[in-house]
Amino acid sequence: MAQDSGQITAEDRARMQQLLQELQSLKQDYAQEVRRLRELDMQIQALQARVAGVAPAIAARDALQMAAQTVAPAPVSSTPSTSPPASAAAASASRGDEGYASTAEDAQRAQEAESRSVADVKQQSTALFNRRLTLENGISYNRYDRKQVTLNGFLALDAIFLGNIAVENVESDTVNYNFAARWGVTPRLSLNLDVPYIARKTVYQKGGAGGAAAAIAQEETDGHGLGDISASANWKLFGERGPWPETVLNVGVTAPTGREPYGIPWRVLERDSDNFIRFAVPEAQPTGNGLWQATVGLSAVKTTDPAILFGNVGYVRSFAKDFGDLDNNPDTTNPGRVELGHAFYFGAGVAFAFNERTSLSISFSDRLNARARTRYEGGDWVKLIGSDANAATMSLGVTHAMTSNATFVGVLGIGLTPDAPDFNLTVKVPYSL
Repeated sequence: MAQDSGQITAEDRARMQQLLQELQSLKQDYAQEVRRLRELDMQIQALQARVAGVAPAIAARDALQMAAQTVAPAPVSSTPSTSPPASAAAASASRGDEGYASTAEDAQRAQEAESRSVADVKQQSTALFNRRLTLENGISYNRYDRKQVTLNGFLALDAIFLGNIAVENVESDTVNYNFAARWGVTPRLSLNLDVPYIARKTVYQKGGAGGAAAAIAQEETDGHGLGDISASANWKLFGERGPWPETVLNVGVTAPTGREPYGIPWRVLERDSDNFIRFAVPEAQPTGNGLWQATVGLSAVKTTDPAILFGNVGYVRSFAKDFGDLDNNPDTTNPGRVELGHAFYFGAGVAFAFNERTSLSISFSDRLNARARTRYEGGDWVKLIGSDANAATMSLGVTHAMTSNATFVGVLGIGLTPDAPDFNLTVKVPYSL
């Protein structure tokens, strides 16, 4: 323009007034068109119900009621609007349960609310750094059934206690209640604490009882108590940007606060004539591994509307520890040192946000455990044959926002390999303060 930048001419004022009038007119037209779309949608649904013969009277009545509802257009301010364009607002509103949004502001609120289902998925996959404190109550049930197991003296996959007495079948049912606290310290750092309480029942079966080939001996033991407590931290390395996912570094440590599987008294059920123990079981089930463990991993989440992609990979290191008795023979005491095999885990999945409150996910996870080893006093390290494992699981999960603070999370896992649980069912309710 010809005028100085510091001066406002009458022509500028007139032009600004003209633009404001055009903006107000467009907003009014937009609200009317969206309202008309909503009315047409209800009328079409009523006609479809009438043609199909499915509750025509009810459908027509609901259509007339919805069509009769009118919503006043959004007020127009003297500043430029920050509402989304009409196409984005209509697309967002079409996914809601109430039909089309009546105004651009309603569509904007729907878009903001829809991010809740994405946030719930992220909370389960990586971490949420924008929530100051989240308390989580969860309970899970695991079912194991193993044929022809040779027991080797340690807790395999946190579920089956193994000794050196051969049995033909082991069935284990485990219920794990877990209380967790998640604290978002900064926008990039969150801290976590998991405190489990475990109840376990295991049934041991052995053929050839009493020397009879067809006879089967069975014994049941159980145990419950505090499990191994874990503390961890999540550090956001990169935020989601363009084609790159949000990437989070996870580090944690697990303390041996549960009942260790070493030194538990054994109950002898059957001996040979030469006093050799043929069948023995532990008097109680352990609730922990008895060793310190450290974990480091990476997790990533990428949102691609309407899908949410996530994955993780990590490594678990177990530290060797001395115990007063590694032998399950009730007549002897053999102290020694135990080191569980290191483990690698990885997984990936996809979640679909149905609406602003509910999402469904499917995922695959696998954990590879190396062989454990033991060393009795004065002896050498010996690897335990059969202590390595490959536990792969396919899981189906659902998240549903019950309230603005509470979320329901349900996961059903199906074991894909012999070392994985036959199935596991988990229910969690995180509550954000």
